[in-house]
Amino acid sequence: MFVKFTGADRTATAVNAAQVTFVSLVSEGTRIRFGEGRAVTVVEPLEEVIERLNRTGSFPDI
Repeated sequence: MFVKFTGADRTATAVNAAQVTFVSLVSEGTRIRFGEGRAVTVVEPLEEVIERLNRTGSFPDI
């Protein structure tokens, strides 16, 4: 499932939640990492990013 965020350059950014491998806080906002060294930085706070990604149901329960 895709989740819409606002990129650091203020453009709309769609993220495939199933491909996210790591989320971290950076000075510009929140960095969302994917496989093969790809990443996108969004302006939403870390907590909001995690909550919105978790709502997709793409992550297994641990």
